[in-house]
Amino acid sequence: MRSTCLSFLLTATLAPLAAAGHAQSSQLPEGAHRDTVQRVCSSCHSVQMFTARKMSREQWGTTVSSMVARGAKINDDEFDQIVGYLATTFPLNGEAGTGAATTKQAKAPRRPSLIDQAGSDDKQIVDEDAAARGKTVYIAQCITCHGTRARGGSRGADLVRSVVVLHDRYGSTIGPYLTQGHPKSKPVELTQEQVKELSHFLHQQIGDTLRTGPYNNPLDILVGDAKAGKLYFENTGGCAKCHSVTGDLAHIAGKYAPPALQQKVVFPQNRAITKQGTASRQLVTTITVTTSSGTTVTGEPLNLDDFNVSLRDANGHYFSFACSPELKVEKHNPYAGHEALLDTYTDKDIHDVVSYLETLQ
Repeated sequence: MRSTCLSFLLTATLAPLAAAGHAQSSQLPEGAHRDTVQRVCSSCHSVQMFTARKMSREQWGTTVSSMVARGAKINDDEFDQIVGYLATTFPLNGEAGTGAATTKQAKAPRRPSLIDQAGSDDKQIVDEDAAARGKTVYIAQCITCHGTRARGGSRGADLVRSVVVLHDRYGSTIGPYLTQGHPKSKPVELTQEQVKELSHFLHQQIGDTLRTGPYNNPLDILVGDAKAGKLYFENTGGCAKCHSVTGDLAHIAGKYAPPALQQKVVFPQNRAITKQGTASRQLVTTITVTTSSGTTVTGEPLNLDDFNVSLRDANGHYFSFACSPELKVEKHNPYAGHEALLDTYTDKDIHDVVSYLETLQ
């Protein structure tokens, strides 16, 4: 049994915990397959790393899949169990997931996560309840000029990138700035508590802009030419040599969303999540060894170097061979065609093909 650490966070320099007084639990919430998640993930990652993220089953699946693509050794059953547990226990917007976990968790006070640790030692820890009250203040006083997500517009600055807000700690810079009279046409008058709550809301928006935020949804990627994509699929790209729009790709767009379609084109080794919440299966690379006597053995490679070849066949039998000029080794990589295209196709080719596949409803 192999345990694998899954990296779910941004690559960043992590400072010590930004706030004290929050006890950290070593156990994930109850639910089916919790033990699998604990065994595979918790040796390196704290519970708070998971509780800070709320995502749909498709988003959790994409996250876990990206870790598999980076080398995580997780079998198909473990993948489904992990994604099912996470999607149900930590669902997007508090909605029930479609995984196997069943215990409904009461909303708990927000605890510091690793994303809270990134940055300066005095980084503000957002109080979710205070941020909710601050949102009311923002809507009443700020939204007209600065927009629904504080990203600014023609009438106001982008507050997510504002130096005043970025340097602020619990209203330390926002308060003095507002007391100078802002906006000039009709200065706002807020209590100290309202300023602090507004500060929590704005820092929440900054966090939501990072990759761990709820607004990190893929942009519209259907920007290609479907007709050009069909031409590339059938001719230049050579896709039709292995795939059929009436066979394995029939109604593919009804099964996968555009981002998942693009992932399957560019990185087919990754596990893609369907619109129904199931995960695609990975194809296995095999090798065929032919000895000098003509005996052939085919199976999944366990070791392949300049000195030895070992494999396990479909019946579970182990074979090992010493490399020699007479020994013939043939590798069968189901993704070889996709890997060859990495050096040839352009961004336009990718967008065109994805737009074409989207027509296969």
